[in-house]
Amino acid sequence: MHPLHLQNVLVPDANTHLLLIFCPRDVLISPSLWQYAVLFNRFSYPSELEKTLLLRGYHTVLQDALPHYPKSMKCYLSRTADRMPSERHQPGRLKTYYLLNAASLLPVLALEVKDGETVLDLCAAPGGKSIALLQCAYPGYLLCNEYDRLRGRWLRQTLESFIPQPLRNVIKVSELDGREVGDAQPATFDKVLVDAPCSNDRSWLFSSDSQKATYRICQRNNLPALQVGLLRSAIKALRPGGLLIYSTCTLSKAENQDVISEILTSDSNIVPMDISGIARTFSQDFTFAPTDQKCSLLVIPEKGKAWGPMYIAKLKKGMSTRKWQGELCKPC
Repeated sequence: MHPLHLQNVLVPDANTHLLLIFCPRDVLISPSLWQYAVLFNRFSYPSELEKTLLLRGYHTVLQDALPHYPKSMKCYLSRTADRMPSERHQPGRLKTYYLLNAASLLPVLALEVKDGETVLDLCAAPGGKSIALLQCAYPGYLLCNEYDRLRGRWLRQTLESFIPQPLRNVIKVSELDGREVGDAQPATFDKVLVDAPCSNDRSWLFSSDSQKATYRICQRNNLPALQVGLLRSAIKALRPGGLLIYSTCTLSKAENQDVISEILTSDSNIVPMDISGIARTFSQDFTFAPTDQKCSLLVIPEKGKAWGPMYIAKLKKGMSTRKWQGELCKPC
């Protein structure tokens, strides 16, 4: 399929084209309009910075919005495109805050991690969602997997910058192909986050290089198969009754709803979880586009709320009946 061009915006499929009608083009492709939330590090809490942000008009986002919202997580944002400077990595010293797209917190909150649980972050680099998970709870074990070696080094540095040494003892970083993790550690984790490689519309939609644009289209066409493979692996790694969150930062239906539909159609042991309440709860800070799936949400950026794109789907692994059928068939 030939890409559509909309004033330098590369739109590789009709579904993305339709979503751009709802999502202002200039918000997606103009970094000067992007907003950055400030996620505080509870292990090195910046009390003085908190006072400064309040004086500058920042407000907390998401705080106490959900019954299960972790009180230990605190995130500030501004209605304008104000950006705090990033903190420099200093070995042996914890950073006090992490800059991120506020919509990136929604997959973490939807996962509802509790103290003591075993958690897998399947595609973890650069580490922002792992850091956010650790602001929510103290997992019994957290596996942060990243297949790309360079990104894996970035992930390790992020964890070192934000997490104290005692807590790092329950965190492991691996460099497996995510599609192999399920076979390597079957039925191991209570919660799994699959923040999948995707076409990342903030950086992919704009292209002045036609050759590079064609290459990106080819990559984009191959992504759904990879994403389905990662999800199948994540399901294998999940314990019966465990929760799984799938997320991307693209508008593409092929990489979002279609991937989830493929999983639900092919695996009868996977149950979609209704998360439509999150959209109602957070409508003041985020703009949501329809997905036609109760188990998923799509955050789209607009001026003053330039968060996203972020697609989130929530699934649950059913309790397999094979074990119980086997037990019933055993002789007395």
